[in-house]
Amino acid sequence: MKTGYKAVLGIAALAAVAVLGAALWEGQWGAPALAITAAPDAKRGEYLIRAGGCIACHTEERVLKDKGPVLGGGRALKTPFGTFHAPNITKEPVHGIGKWSDADFVHAFRAGRAPSGHNYFPAFPYTSFAGADDSDLVDIKAYIFSLPAEAKPNKPHAVDFPYNIRFGLTFWKWMYFDRARFRRDETKSAEWNRGAYLVNHLAHCGECHTPRDGLGGAKRAMAFAGAPDIEGGIAPNITPDEETGIGKWTDSNIVDVLKTGFMPDGNFVGGAMTDVVNHGTSLLTDEDLKAIAVYLKSVKPVRNKVEKKKQ
Repeated sequence: MKTGYKAVLGIAALAAVAVLGAALWEGQWGAPALAITAAPDAKRGEYLIRAGGCIACHTEERVLKDKGPVLGGGRALKTPFGTFHAPNITKEPVHGIGKWSDADFVHAFRAGRAPSGHNYFPAFPYTSFAGADDSDLVDIKAYIFSLPAEAKPNKPHAVDFPYNIRFGLTFWKWMYFDRARFRRDETKSAEWNRGAYLVNHLAHCGECHTPRDGLGGAKRAMAFAGAPDIEGGIAPNITPDEETGIGKWTDSNIVDVLKTGFMPDGNFVGGAMTDVVNHGTSLLTDEDLKAIAVYLKSVKPVRNKVEKKKQ
């Protein structure tokens, strides 16, 4: 009996240490001060928010089609863990982010935490946005705050147990969340580095195009090798593998797909990618689209034929 009691105490102590360690690893709960001297640029933020795909995710489909007010939230993202509803991110102070400071906004992307301290689910792709520049994020916020406020309540997530326990995300972050900022590779061209920044961070292409394990962590060895998408279709393999990826595409082919949605085989992109193109990449400069193409053609080719999951 004593041995069993000691074992229980030992397990409890280990659990307490794990919880404390996770809490300490999370670091400062409040948003750290920003070291930005330039005034926020809303016009630049309008361009960057398109690169980030924020409008497509944070606006309901019917609103996008009607060309109504954007960023009021409500769009559903169906995942193996449940359905997430993108929140209202307009400047409305009750249902939106109107009370957030610039530091709060940046910290949400850097740490995956709300100003109140709770963890965000990684359906919000902070795992990619964490590498973005502070100035880019502050400019995005400036653009958001230049738009009308929408007094639209947020829809609750419908997430299965135990994935709905937000504290558990502290441990998930411990395993999967790399908070490293983007670092230029000085052996590569400026164009390649721009493409790497867009693909890996601001445009967060890997969030949809990289397969995930049973806990929802990205399989980094298969980066960009394709996965089922959030709307029942597929996010195809976009590595330069010649059989299952885009290895036979030219840089111009990639630019055309991102600008028009028209693919080399004569089909158009579908699923979630339709809105990504219509409300995001089609509005980027040819220079940025070419940079994306150059970077994608340089990543490790992975042979992986992605097929639509049976319902």
